[in-house]
Amino acid sequence: MKPRIDYAAAAPKAYQALLALDAHVRACGIAPSLLDLVNVRTSQLNGCSLCIYLHTAEARQRGESEERLYLLSAWRESSLYSDRERAALEWAETLTLVSHTHVPDEVYELVRPHFSEEELVKLTIAVGSMNAFNRLAISMRAVHPARHTA
Repeated sequence: MKPRIDYAAAAPKAYQALLALDAHVRACGIAPSLLDLVNVRTSQLNGCSLCIYLHTAEARQRGESEERLYLLSAWRESSLYSDRERAALEWAETLTLVSHTHVPDEVYELVRPHFSEEELVKLTIAVGSMNAFNRLAISMRAVHPARHTA
């Protein structure tokens, strides 16, 4: 795949604004390990190879297990995730697929016991930020580094 546009070079102020939002999300008080899972799962749903590559690497650096990363796409069928992580993953999936889900009350009620109002707003912004990065990378055909080629 050939990249279309170097978005950081083409619109540096816009890209810096997105990076500033990401910095805010990373410092907002949500556990980095939870953000890692949300970022990877959101990127899986969107099919963003660059973001999957980057965020799985970050998660590994923070001590996330290979097993949990491998099973993330099937988190509902795995016992490796806490109730809070499950709630965050459900919320991330529902928001990422918002045109299909419309974020139903049932999902909100499922997620709400695990997050304060403030945390849920921050988590929502985190998911929105990851979706923005995914859409930018996918539409501009950003390419992840490759150690092996087929």
